[in-house]
Amino acid sequence: MNEQELRRLLTVSVEDVLPSQPASAHWDRARRTRRTRRAVGAVALAVALLGGGTVAALRPPADPPPDHSVAPTPTAEPTHAGPVQRPPAELTFPPDPLARLADPATVPLSARPVQRALALFQPVDEEFRADGAVRVLGDDGVVRSLDVVTLAPTRDESGNEAPAVKPGVLSPDGRSAAFAQTNELIMIDLTTAAVRRIPLEGYLELVVWANDRVLVGGDNRTYAVDRVTATASTSDVSAWNVVAPDPEAGRDAALVELTGERGGLTLVSRTAREGAIRSEERITGDALPAPYEVNEFYGRGWLHGERIASAAWITSGEIDGAEGAAVLDARTGAVTHLLDLGRERAKGCCPVLGWDNRGAVLLRLEPAGLARWNPETGEITGIVRDLPGMVALAG
Repeated sequence: MNEQELRRLLTVSVEDVLPSQPASAHWDRARRTRRTRRAVGAVALAVALLGGGTVAALRPPADPPPDHSVAPTPTAEPTHAGPVQRPPAELTFPPDPLARLADPATVPLSARPVQRALALFQPVDEEFRADGAVRVLGDDGVVRSLDVVTLAPTRDESGNEAPAVKPGVLSPDGRSAAFAQTNELIMIDLTTAAVRRIPLEGYLELVVWANDRVLVGGDNRTYAVDRVTATASTSDVSAWNVVAPDPEAGRDAALVELTGERGGLTLVSRTAREGAIRSEERITGDALPAPYEVNEFYGRGWLHGERIASAAWITSGEIDGAEGAAVLDARTGAVTHLLDLGRERAKGCCPVLGWDNRGAVLLRLEPAGLARWNPETGEITGIVRDLPGMVALAG
């Protein structure tokens, strides 16, 4: 048995004993229907808001909302530096507005709509089923319960189910939420609590806000729904692979997909409207020290300026198949920073949930619940210690 075969055998053995993640299994099963071996697992932490009600309610605001983007509290010296970074043995938890997600709801959304939501949270039980009402955290610090609609779990054609709240369901401005459901898209205007239902055919599972449209997809199809008129058209963009666009980009900015596996990872740029391929760039890790490399991306990727952040399975100095997160250049496909989360975490443990307004990556991080990672300094701080469920954040 040569060294490569021994490494692969040890990797499989480790994966067999790691704790399983139900959300990871759902993502994996869904992708198998489209690819021979596209195992994408993520403990989908999605905090979702359904945007809709009336056409006026769905129209993007004429004046942009005030910037309430959550930023980390300044802390001491960074813990790490360099292209490969690791979390400290113990995280600090500076005061953070998102920490209120752990608090119970005190008022229904219908009685007190938000001006802007910071996040959505769906508690789940041990069977990974919705366990209680979706919480809506407003920028006023008040936690509300989503009482204007009852969400069904999403499901695929094989009957596998997952909570409707997933990363990407909350609009970047925090004013609307959109939920994929079987044969329909539910949109909620969180500033009025108005609900709108848009009929669409198919087992729909994922939502991504793309400027003036909502991308919703599932079983090998993706719809682009106009958030003003609610008209829908099909798109060649994959709802599984597409990166959530930067909310500051224009309506015609290219859509980006992360595809492939180790040795064939590719950054695909598509036109915003038709989804036609504009260019393809091979994803490279030349800036990383050996033996580090990205094996495969999972969960939702997030674009911030010219950088993309995504959870990934990586090869590290310890194991082939470790958990990690990567930042790469959206223009060239070069991986610039890698967060090595080690071998002791559950597979699919740590999906990325977005960026904050200071360039830090927000992600799930056991046992913190939620954490911030600044790729430039290596600083990693905790937000919430324990938050079992699905989280979705505003841009």
